Amino acid sequence: MKILISGSHGLVGEALISSLVEDGHEVLRLVRRGHRLGALEIEWHPNQGRIEAQYLEGLDAVFHFAGESIASGRWTNDKKRAIRDSRVKGTRLLSETIAQLSRPPSVFISASAIGYYGNRGDEELTETSRPGDDFLASVCVDWEEATRPAGEQGIRTVLTRFGIILDRNGGALSKMLTPFRMGIGGRIGDGRQWMSWIALDDVVKALKFLLLDSAVHGPVNIVAPNPVTNAEFTRTLGRVLSRPTFFPVPAFGARLAFGEVADALLLSSQRVGPAVLEARGFAPYWPRLEPALQHLLQEQR
Repeated sequence: MKILISGSHGLVGEALISSLVEDGHEVLRLVRRGHRLGALEIEWHPNQGRIEAQYLEGLDAVFHFAGESIASGRWTNDKKRAIRDSRVKGTRLLSETIAQLSRPPSVFISASAIGYYGNRGDEELTETSRPGDDFLASVCVDWEEATRPAGEQGIRTVLTRFGIILDRNGGALSKMLTPFRMGIGGRIGDGRQWMSWIALDDVVKALKFLLLDSAVHGPVNIVAPNPVTNAEFTRTLGRVLSRPTFFPVPAFGARLAFGEVADALLLSSQRVGPAVLEARGFAPYWPRLEPALQHLLQEQR
């Protein structure tokens, strides 16, 4: 296949590209700079509404992962505007552009997140659950709505609601490793908040599964089938690293250090299941946390 990927230098984009190229597909990157001569790149500037649309003709699939990081820095008003605009404007531009092509792709797989559900305590959540009412939930709702032009033109549109992606070289797990290896890791708050996680290997496997399964459209939770509480995650990571986990971070301390980000990312509870993937017969490599962490943290991947 001939496949376009935005956000190609992020954790998911890089891993997916490596796997797709290994499978023999031709992969083009959507980049926010002048494309390099001879490189498989297409230029776009989503904030300015510009994209090299002529080079999108004849694609088989588009994966869209681009967006401002939500985990870096405090959420000032400018930061929150950048988080929303980078997702909504970019998605709308790409969706409208491929909808107008004479030879559009057959599938548009666009990122979203389980932040869609908001802070929901112990409630078991599936793709049919209502959205939350906080900032991240509102961003996810608008983000997903921005894919509508592609769907209305008959392009199969999949909304991948990513959970906490685990990999030792990036994302949340990589940030945890230093304190936990030093023996100063611990639960956050009371530790009862649910963490819906997935190993990066299974993210790639799920995305390739969705690429090929023409029956799937709409929201899909990209999570492992066994979420855990923060306390259980803490104990398990400590056990895998053979380190104690006696240093909890109180909720007020997390809020003091990270502001609004703490409530949205560290203290929020989302017990999310992969109902759509399970119904389609998808089987992850790592359905349980401890074997997943053992795999991710072994010296040779």
